[in-house]
Amino acid sequence: MVESTLFTKIIRGEIPSSKVAEGEEWYAFLDINPHRPGHTLVVPKEEAQRISELSDESRRALLDGVIEVQRRLSVEFETTDFSVNLNDGPLAGQEVPHVHFHVIPRVAEGTRRPMWTQKKDSAEPDFAMLTALAERLQTH
Repeated sequence: MVESTLFTKIIRGEIPSSKVAEGEEWYAFLDINPHRPGHTLVVPKEEAQRISELSDESRRALLDGVIEVQRRLSVEFETTDFSVNLNDGPLAGQEVPHVHFHVIPRVAEGTRRPMWTQKKDSAEPDFAMLTALAERLQTH
């Protein structure tokens, strides 16, 4: 039997996460090493490495999840601008072999800089901050 991916373990609740929202076919949670505040991952519950391997239903639902996350982030961060990214496979920069979209709210400061220029911090994630933000986003 193939071992479940990190994201499947998060979806099942085997690994804690800062959940933002959830649908029947998708799950969204805050990235523990965010490039910007609000950096959220939207993951299909169906396990697949590439978007082309997902069922049509999962692909459609995943985009619905991205839009729902944008809605919640737009309320919290007072913006309608987002960077939405999919790294489809390891050569594209995919770090976890499970399809996922990065949804990052963009605000006035820092919008001219490319999304991925900020190097990930090697410090421990701020779980208290992530939990507080996730709780606020769940109410939007």
